[in-house]
Amino acid sequence: MPRKPARPPKPTAAELDLLRVIWRLGPSTVREVHEARRKERRDLAYATVLRLMQVMHGKGLLVRDESQRSHVYAAAHAQDALQTNLLGELIHKAFAGSGKALVLAALNEHVTEDEREEIARFLSEQSPEQGHD
Repeated sequence: MPRKPARPPKPTAAELDLLRVIWRLGPSTVREVHEARRKERRDLAYATVLRLMQVMHGKGLLVRDESQRSHVYAAAHAQDALQTNLLGELIHKAFAGSGKALVLAALNEHVTEDEREEIARFLSEQSPEQGHD
């Protein structure tokens, strides 16, 4: 019987910050991730990034290519797959399983006018076959 693929592990906030960098850069060394992350947070030590990336590898959030002198890390899960998993968990926990409640809360407090216009365009372009009512 084939095994169902495991759900991606849940990253901490710090791990998610590093994943965003890796998704943006693609496969990267610890130094490359550290340099990119330091542009936003100057106090972040190289040793901290190294340790976090090692932990993330152990958790299955990153894969590591050890064929080079400097190990190259890559995200083990696509950004959209991990975000979808985290979003599903958030909807279940914080919004009693209601995607509508999540969207309404986001639209009410966390969306700029430009983003509202983009969302309106997206919704108007959706055909009825794609689930838009």
